[in-house]
Amino acid sequence: MDLRIFTEPQQGATYETLLTVAKATEDLGFDAFFRSDHYLKMGDVDGLPGPTDAWITLAGLARETRRIRLGTLMTAGTFRLPGVLAIQVAQVDQMSGGRVELGLGAGWFEEEHKAYGIPFPKEKFGRLEEQLAIVTGLWETKLGETFDFRGEYYTLTDSPALPKPAQDRIPVLIGGHGATRTPRLAGRYADEFNMPFASIEDSERQFGRVREAVRAAGRRPEDLVYSNALVVCAGKDDQEVARRAAAIGREVDELKANGLAGSPAEVVEKIGRYQEAGSQRIYLQVLDLHDLDHLELISAQVQSQLS
Repeated sequence: MDLRIFTEPQQGATYETLLTVAKATEDLGFDAFFRSDHYLKMGDVDGLPGPTDAWITLAGLARETRRIRLGTLMTAGTFRLPGVLAIQVAQVDQMSGGRVELGLGAGWFEEEHKAYGIPFPKEKFGRLEEQLAIVTGLWETKLGETFDFRGEYYTLTDSPALPKPAQDRIPVLIGGHGATRTPRLAGRYADEFNMPFASIEDSERQFGRVREAVRAAGRRPEDLVYSNALVVCAGKDDQEVARRAAAIGREVDELKANGLAGSPAEVVEKIGRYQEAGSQRIYLQVLDLHDLDHLELISAQVQSQLS
């Protein structure tokens, strides 16, 4: 079971804070550092000092880290043209020596689009499907050949399809709860399917749908990684758990019901139940980015029992 650290910088974080967390992620033996792709805070926080851009952040971290994988859950398809995104991700992959992964979603948070003047189209899923075809198609085009695409939303003509990533294939993550279209997209394009903030039962059901879609696409279900993203709030005792829950504005009982909360033994036990449902990787949503002791506890007493 891989454990990855997943951050939400739109809630309030500087690049320096993210760098500190990424270095701790690497030093403590976690598999990867991922971040959300949002430009507006959510909920009752001030969000100061303001948003950081996902791919600019990852470019910086690519040069400041050496081992961990780097990626997004999920890059918003509404934020970037697919040709531009393919260039950005390939460049960061080169800068990292081949450690990048691309989580790509349709985009959903209308308020942040209004706040920063970003178009928010009504039909987003069809655009996402074309974006996946374009990004992966550009990367897969052989050197010296060109890439063309004509869709309903995007047209590319005689693209040199450059630059190329350092990796032969950048892993593509697709995720979500949709019962039909999401599994179909995952079946065609995904290297990993992520189920965000879902129960064990819903995760098992959705993993099954994705496996069927992968077979229908002529691929092997075992060639994909199946993962979950879950909030984490661990503590060595009840008082520490309560303190960490209060620091992120959540209730302990709610966190235990909907995430990974409690003692290290409780967290390990619940991760085991997700593993039984088919999950192979957990993205630990860490909301208090200044509490590095939290990461140390998870590394020493949770990750150590899963490796």
